[in-house]
Amino acid sequence: MTKKKTTKSKTIDFSKYIRWFWMLFSAGVLAVVLLFLFASWGLLGEMPDHTKLENPETNLATEIISSDGVTLGKFYFNDNRTPVDYEDLPKNLVDALIATEDIRFYEHSGIDGRGTLRAIFKLGSGGGASTISQQLAKQLFTDQVSKNKIERALQKVREWIIAIRLERQYTKEEIIAQYFNIYDFGNNGDGIRSAARIYFGKEPKDLDLKESAMLVGMFKNSALYNPIPSRNPVGTRNRRNVVLSQMYKYGYISEEVKDSLQATELDLNFTPETHSQGIGTYFREYLRGFMKEWANEEGNRKPDGSKYDLYSDGLKVFVTIDSRMQKYAEEAINLHMPRLQAEFDHQNTPDRNPTAPFLELTKSEIDKLLKDGMRRGERWRIWKKQGKSDKEVEASFYKPVEMRVFKWIDGKPGEVDTVMKPIDSMRYYKSFLHPGMMSMDPSNGHVKAWVGGMDYKHFKYDMVKQGKRQVGSTFKPFVYATAIDQLQVSPCDSFPRTPITIEANKFGNPEPWTTKNSDGNYSGKQTLKDALASSTNTITARLMNEIGPQPVVEMAKKLGVEQDILPVPAIALGTPDISVYEMVAAYSTFANKGVYNKPVMVTRIEDKNGTVLYQVTPESKDVLSEEVAYVTVNLLEGVTQAGSGRRLRHAGFDKWSSVYKEIITGYPYEFDNPIAGKTGTTQNQSDGWFMGMVPNLVTGVWVGAEDRAAHFKSITYGQGASMALPIWGLYMKACYADKTLNVSKGEFEKPEELSINVDCEVKDEGDLGDTSEKKEDEGIEIDF
Repeated sequence: MTKKKTTKSKTIDFSKYIRWFWMLFSAGVLAVVLLFLFASWGLLGEMPDHTKLENPETNLATEIISSDGVTLGKFYFNDNRTPVDYEDLPKNLVDALIATEDIRFYEHSGIDGRGTLRAIFKLGSGGGASTISQQLAKQLFTDQVSKNKIERALQKVREWIIAIRLERQYTKEEIIAQYFNIYDFGNNGDGIRSAARIYFGKEPKDLDLKESAMLVGMFKNSALYNPIPSRNPVGTRNRRNVVLSQMYKYGYISEEVKDSLQATELDLNFTPETHSQGIGTYFREYLRGFMKEWANEEGNRKPDGSKYDLYSDGLKVFVTIDSRMQKYAEEAINLHMPRLQAEFDHQNTPDRNPTAPFLELTKSEIDKLLKDGMRRGERWRIWKKQGKSDKEVEASFYKPVEMRVFKWIDGKPGEVDTVMKPIDSMRYYKSFLHPGMMSMDPSNGHVKAWVGGMDYKHFKYDMVKQGKRQVGSTFKPFVYATAIDQLQVSPCDSFPRTPITIEANKFGNPEPWTTKNSDGNYSGKQTLKDALASSTNTITARLMNEIGPQPVVEMAKKLGVEQDILPVPAIALGTPDISVYEMVAAYSTFANKGVYNKPVMVTRIEDKNGTVLYQVTPESKDVLSEEVAYVTVNLLEGVTQAGSGRRLRHAGFDKWSSVYKEIITGYPYEFDNPIAGKTGTTQNQSDGWFMGMVPNLVTGVWVGAEDRAAHFKSITYGQGASMALPIWGLYMKACYADKTLNVSKGEFEKPEELSINVDCEVKDEGDLGDTSEKKEDEGIEIDF
């Protein structure tokens, strides 16, 4: 009998597998712990310390703040960033962010565990897991682009750690504000404040729901979801609608609101913030120079001894410019200059003027003028820097190239694409008439508006402070004021209109000097008030003969004229070159009862923390007695009552009607308040001036071409009353219409004790323009 084989069942020993499992699990946990430890120690890449977490290093633009609290512009290189506090963010903007980017933001401490697990198990298909805190950490302290998945994973670890630290360091509200402030929305929209201003022309606190939704939608990818027409407005709108859907999903808005807003357009108000665009561009360029000088002064240093950086230290510069008045000044120029330019171009067509836009120049003189311009231009400098010979550079000016040139388009500065020889573009640009304008409060010297030209991008030369041109009859009040001061003459005193010759060498003039009257009338007498109103040259010459040119030069210097003036009789008719800046300051002395105030543009400078670094110290000096200043103002009032400024008041069309229709923009002005002023027209109508004053505002306007050889042929069009006065009229109408400005319509204050008689009748000469005859003196032709 055989024995039956029995099989012993083998029992499996799982203990070693369990040990291996726990060893591997522990190793994994240890690896993760070590990974986070190594990351926190900075072994996986630089980590911010406590100090950097408190003060993240971000470049902040310097902000220019107007006297009425409006940001005029900024100085920056790459980052146009001005931070705002959480309190300045509208609720709908914050709600849109939470609903779209991190719905559990207020529940986690930097890392959303549920979102992370979802992202891991769904391999990212269920949405990202980055919290707002992690995204802020990435923006502030980690690289934006990783080369591979391993690097990205390590970067993610660093972001987690930094996010947790940020949550410990800051409140939830502070994290939200930082996130909005750090993000680049494109088109120089660094941070929510710049983005709101650039895309919608408003401050963040004023953003409505759909505007907030669009900006929050850009967080996904501001390069892709960019609303400007040349980029992706359709995609941006779709992304905005996703944000609105998220807000509905989480109960922030109703379905009705969602549906109605999703049907709307983006409704942008695209307002680029660049150095050559926006409001007050010429003033901002002046300010850049001011700030650089200030930063270079030894006493103006940071606590660590280094210089302040205008482009990254987040300074706040408080200026005297009033944004409303600046806007009105620029609008006045944009209204008048295109019409004036159109008439100038009409009179300078090739069939009317073969040498257009130049008059009285021969072909050889024009060629020399253009070649001199070649060597002073940017094109010449760049090509010479590349090692080109003079012959090669000059030849390049005669080869057609594609370019964008300035052009008035529908009454606004613009540009058009064209193909043109650079030499022809030079001639084209020299055909433009340019404006310069400054407005100032005479009581404190605060400059309220500054327009150095019509388009900073194409014409960078500032005709407020840099440019100095002959001032014509606007210089005459300096002669009259000196005569009143020295001789105690009255506006009612009469002088003969007869010709007068100042003999050679009497006042340093090598030859006899004689002037003429515009109307050819030399009979009878005329009061000083009538004489200034009608700009009677012979009476001004008589005053000069009595007092001499040296006291007049000294008067001009005390009034703030900076450059040297040759003390010869001809200065009585306005031969000196003076800037708009100096003329406004000088006339302000008359309006300010004889006290000169140096123009003030900057009142204070603060650092990013609000510490005051600079406070203006006003500079004033007594120049004239209150009586002399008032009498001079009284004389100037006669100009707008019966002289070349009279068209500011009347509304009748007479022999000048065609001129009114063509270039006296805004006519009739119909001012009925006291206005003191003076027009001026210089050699061959090359320069047109108007200086106008009311008790609390003095404004000067100049108009002319870059080259004095480019000018109107007729004084009817080329006089100051036609070229410059309309800008003043338009500007003042806008200022008076804005009641918040409180521009005075009252009388100039009369001194309590006035010994000089000013109560005399002004002879109504009708609407006189600047029509004085030309007088040749030492080779210089001068219109009054």
